[in-house]
Parts: sequence; C-alpha cells; structure tokens
Amino acid sequence: MAIEINAVKRDAKGTGASRRLRHAGTVPGVVYGGGKDAIALEINYKELFLQFRNETFHASVLSLIVDGKKENVLLRDFQMHPVRNTIQHIDFQRVSATEKIHVKVPFHFINADVAPGVKLGGGIVAHILTEADVSCLAKDLPEFVEVDLSALEMGHSIHLSQIKLPKGVSFVQLAHENDAAVASVAKTRGGVAAETPAA
Repeated sequence: MAIEINAVKRDAKGTGASRRLRHAGTVPGVVYGGGKDAIALEINYKELFLQFRNETFHASVLSLIVDGKKENVLLRDFQMHPVRNTIQHIDFQRVSATEKIHVKVPFHFINADVAPGVKLGGGIVAHILTEADVSCLAKDLPEFVEVDLSALEMGHSIHLSQIKLPKGVSFVQLAHENDAAVASVAKTRGGVAAETPAA
C-alpha cells in the first residue's frame, strides 16, 4: 500500500514565509514534473516526520494528496537543519505510469552468518555499497533489494551483476558497464577487523 502524504497549496513564498511556516509546525515543500506546473506545498511536520523515518519513504512511489487530489510522486530532495536535525524543506517529483524512473534503493543483506568466508574462514563481511540506483516503471519499484551472501568465500566479493532483481528492474550502473562490488569477506587480524589500525 502506498504511503500517503497530505499537503495543502502554499501561497506565501520566500524565506520569511518559510520560517513562519516552520514555526507553525508545517514544512514547506514543492511538487513538480509530469508535464504540469510546480506547486508550492505545506505539510504537517509531525505527520511528515513519522513517515520520513521509514526507509520505505525514501525508495517508494508515494501518494501525495493536495487539496483532496491524489497523485503518485517520488521523494527527490530534502534539506535538514544542521543542528536540530529537523526537515526544513522537501521536494517531490510526479511520476508517470508509462515512463521509467531512476531511484536509489537500499540493499538488505541476508545469510552473512552462513557465508563460507565467515563460518569457515572466520572473516567479516564488509558492506561496500548500501544502496544503488535502479531503473524501472513506478509499478515495479522494489522497496529494497535483497543481497544473498550465503555463497561468499573468503577474499571474494559479490557484484551488482550477481544480484537477482525483480522483473522489470535493472541497475543503472550495469547499463554503464560499471559492475561495482557490493560486499566482500575480509580476514580479521587477531580477532579484530582487518581495517582497524593496530593500537
């Protein structure tokens, strides 16, 4: 089920207006794309932050409801306050049902404990990438990509080309002939991770 965000059109623009909105407990934002005009928005801060904390919110097609009208969007950008870690501004992009989208999707690593390099070799798994750009239609967008480490040997890596993706989904990097390593098993030194410098 799509995550829903309720918003209203925002008339007042500019730094001062945005500051007043944030003091009033709302977040200024914008939605653009899809061959339509950009619309300035304001969103309830508490409602938005509850959704924002979910990993799914950052890599899913969201349902944006503006003054009762619903449309599919992606989170495209956001600004956080450097000290208070509060959302200062948020950008959404409309998505078409017929056009492919590019979205960063997180990796979920499974079976690290049974990987031969860990179980038999006593190594540790190093996560080289935690997410990757995928290309697909909005309806095919996965919330995450599972990376099975069960066959990973000591000193070996698993690459993008070895990861099974859902139908209709592809890695953008592979289209550019960049078969990046995603995870590897490294030796430990005296029970301490190899990348830890000696005391």
